[in-house]
Amino acid sequence: MRSQDERCAVDGNELQRFHCSTFAYGLGQNENYSICNQCYSSLCGIIKSSRRQAMEKKTLEKKTEVKRRKRNRVTATLFKTQTTELAFLSHSHSSLPLTTPAAPKSFYFSFESSVLRWFGLIYMAEAWEAKKLLLFLLLLVSTIVGRGAARSERWESIIQLPKEKEALAVDDEKNGTRWAVLVAGSSGYGNYRHQADVCHAYQVLKKGGLKDENIIVFMYDDIAYNELNPRPGVIINHPQGSDVYAGVPKDYTGKQVTAKNLYAVILGQKNNVTGGSGKVVDSKPNDRIFIYYSDHGGPGVLGMPNMPNLYAADFIELLKKKHATGSYKEMVIYVEACESGSVFEGFMPENLNIYVTTASNAEESSYGTYCPGMNPAPPPEFMTCLGDLYSVSWMEDSETHNLKKETIQQQYQVVKDRTSNYNTYNTGSHVMEYGNKSIKAEKLYLYQGFNPANEDVGEKELYPNTHMEVVNQRDADLLYLWHRYKKTEEGSEKEEILKELTETMMHRKHLDGSIELIGGLLFGPGKGSSVLGAVRPSGQQLVDDWGCLKAMVKMFETHCGSLTQYGMKYTRAFANICNSGIPEEEMEEACMAVCNSYNMGTWSPSSRGIYSA
Repeated sequence: MRSQDERCAVDGNELQRFHCSTFAYGLGQNENYSICNQCYSSLCGIIKSSRRQAMEKKTLEKKTEVKRRKRNRVTATLFKTQTTELAFLSHSHSSLPLTTPAAPKSFYFSFESSVLRWFGLIYMAEAWEAKKLLLFLLLLVSTIVGRGAARSERWESIIQLPKEKEALAVDDEKNGTRWAVLVAGSSGYGNYRHQADVCHAYQVLKKGGLKDENIIVFMYDDIAYNELNPRPGVIINHPQGSDVYAGVPKDYTGKQVTAKNLYAVILGQKNNVTGGSGKVVDSKPNDRIFIYYSDHGGPGVLGMPNMPNLYAADFIELLKKKHATGSYKEMVIYVEACESGSVFEGFMPENLNIYVTTASNAEESSYGTYCPGMNPAPPPEFMTCLGDLYSVSWMEDSETHNLKKETIQQQYQVVKDRTSNYNTYNTGSHVMEYGNKSIKAEKLYLYQGFNPANEDVGEKELYPNTHMEVVNQRDADLLYLWHRYKKTEEGSEKEEILKELTETMMHRKHLDGSIELIGGLLFGPGKGSSVLGAVRPSGQQLVDDWGCLKAMVKMFETHCGSLTQYGMKYTRAFANICNSGIPEEEMEEACMAVCNSYNMGTWSPSSRGIYSA
């Protein structure tokens, strides 16, 4: 039988130094083996997933190469025919007098057809030199024929000048002020990607012309100058990306990144803000607001680096209050988190003039990307994921398009396709939309601004059909710890990393086992798992009594320890306990029976920032 190390082998690199014997921290032999086996199982699953993704990508690349060669053969075959046709058109119509009122309709039909076919050839051409040659020939003939059709409106509709400043000019005063609130809801170097996402979002908006006074940033700010950051003072969000940290207005950092401050900022209540820059969304009735959030989540909840977390009922109530003030025209919200759809599912009103998209539906994970061992991989000195799939998809789309032409709907579709790994949902998620969907017909620049450098950017597909390699958000911290362990030299630091990895896995095992046992005590053997894991029909909110949900979370954490970003997935279990009518006293008895002997240590609510609810 093959050993654990052999089964975990990936591309010839085995987990040679990660032996069960290294997990001995005063535990009994049997328990120690069980923990080790679980840790191997989790890590192997992550690594095998990466390997499978790499193999699938290689297969796709082979198919793409076959299509490319076939396309080039078609291009070569058509080239002579189209060249002859253009030469004929050039010869036939270059002599049209400048005073000709209009050329015959048959001419425009034939010329338009030729132009469209030539644009097709230019698109298909692989080599840049070939593209330039085809484009030059097309423009040459266009110039000649244009002399004879200068007064024709139909000609104007076929080919337009590159710049359309007058047609796209917008009165900013008429459209009001653009506001943005950017939130990274995590801390710690293992969560590098969330702050990288938010810093990148700031750069997109800044280039779009939004002013710092109208962009409010929440980030813990413990990444850029972290001792583990190989590029001190620099944060990147793409393997070949530039620094996105420079210039970011860090309005609320460290202990100031709280749900309470976030609520006050969105409502424009400057007197209710604690610490920070004091900036709030002081919007007027004609203004538009863009909110972007990136972090871990769970059913009905979004994480924050300082407890408590942000619960769906509170957030929706906040949006209702903001709408009641009449202090904005429309709002767009983008949310990157696991089960983020559950925050709005069956809950988000359509009459608040708010449009929302989420990285995942109500019952699935979102995904990190640009991680070590993936393709594309971060620079070799990085041990953590640089971005999140949904987040980098919308930002990289915004950076490569004219946002005065692209609609919110078009970006939604691009992000949906890329985040689903092009509708395969192979380690991808379902991007969802909620609220007032009529807003998505509007142009993106109304919320994200307009970068003049993209004025002449044409319609192009971003990374066409390129499957992204990703990791489950909740496993990204394990991947980070594993790569950090591998890269560290033998010694006390390596032992500390191993201890942290071991304790993380042990607490995960404790959470999994405790929830299962509590379910058995409350609903009977064999029934607990099905009741706790039940998902309500689409369109129905997670829980009927949100106060009960928070009380159950606190009860569990009091006796069994902090849920952590991993355990946030169990908020559905607590919601189902509430929906089943279990009283708090009965829940407390079950928690005490299951967790009474558990030594929380660093996992106690007091050491983790009190309670998450």
